[in-house]
Amino acid sequence: MATLEAKNIKKFFGSTEVLKGINLAVKEGEFIVLVGPSGCGKSTLLNIIAGLETLDEGTILMDGEVINSMEPKDRDIAMVFQSYALYPNMNVEENITFGLKTRKVSKDIIKESVSKFSKLLKMENLLKRKPAQLSGGQRQRVAMGRALVRNPKIFLFDEPLSNLDAKLRVEMRSEIKKLYQTLKTTIIYVTHDQTEAMSLASQIAVMNEGRVEQFGKPDDLFNHPNNIFVAEFIGTPSMNFFPGVLKKENEDYHFKSKSYGIDFIIKQSEASFSLNDDMMDVILGVRPEFLSLKTNQNLSIASLKLRPLFYETNGYDQFYFFENKEEGKEIVARLLPEEKITLNQEIDLFFDFKKATLFNSNTGQRL
Repeated sequence: MATLEAKNIKKFFGSTEVLKGINLAVKEGEFIVLVGPSGCGKSTLLNIIAGLETLDEGTILMDGEVINSMEPKDRDIAMVFQSYALYPNMNVEENITFGLKTRKVSKDIIKESVSKFSKLLKMENLLKRKPAQLSGGQRQRVAMGRALVRNPKIFLFDEPLSNLDAKLRVEMRSEIKKLYQTLKTTIIYVTHDQTEAMSLASQIAVMNEGRVEQFGKPDDLFNHPNNIFVAEFIGTPSMNFFPGVLKKENEDYHFKSKSYGIDFIIKQSEASFSLNDDMMDVILGVRPEFLSLKTNQNLSIASLKLRPLFYETNGYDQFYFFENKEEGKEIVARLLPEEKITLNQEIDLFFDFKKATLFNSNTGQRL
């Protein structure tokens, strides 16, 4: 296991700046996920850490030692690629042990490593097969086994599940989580799938246009997003947004959105923010999970009026999609199976405004 620190990492491809001063600190034994939309720079950052890509500015440190100019083979880092990158003419055992043999590791250690990790990855019966005889999930297990036998200080995963179907992705996600809990090795994992990120990570770095928008625990990103981008990217379905106005009234704050009929008071003692102006244009963010057909008098309840257009279900949860009275995508509520509503008839929905988030309309930052 090792620590890793990226300090002010910048990378240009021609005149395009793809990494804009990335700072990231990874503790020993952490599972860090870099998540973000395509083109945000997450794979470039991973390649720089691995030594497969040079950086233009900044410093990479592993266990406090600068590794900027160190060759990839000398970094004691193992990488699992999206494309598996297996040798087609070698069987599974040969693919797994190829790196060890080139390093002239003893036969006894190689045999012990193959036995240990083939059992851990449930592929003891696959060792004599060629890659062409394996399923996508089995090939990914081999790629992971090849990385594991090296016993590196850090594992890097570059979207390893993106080529698998939905069912296999869920299964392999569980396998990777169990593997991490068994080995407790430092892992840096890249994905564009925020569900994958939330399921696996001990800490998540949400990236956008070459910057880290927020770095923290999954629950913190879900409940306390730094800005509208993180709020919208984290969570499935993503957060609902309601434009409105926040005013100072005596010592308290008054939020009002005419379009949706939302109107509530936030007492200053309960507010996690303060206003410099008497009035501000803001956006209220409410997760679909926090919208309900029921009120609870023990909570700080607010309400809004919406017209349901259609719904989807995954067998248990129901996702109702409501008309958006402002420009934008439909508003979504995640309701329980017993909560039934009639489509195309305006209804009242309720939420605890203490669980909502307020953003500055101009900057997009959380208040």
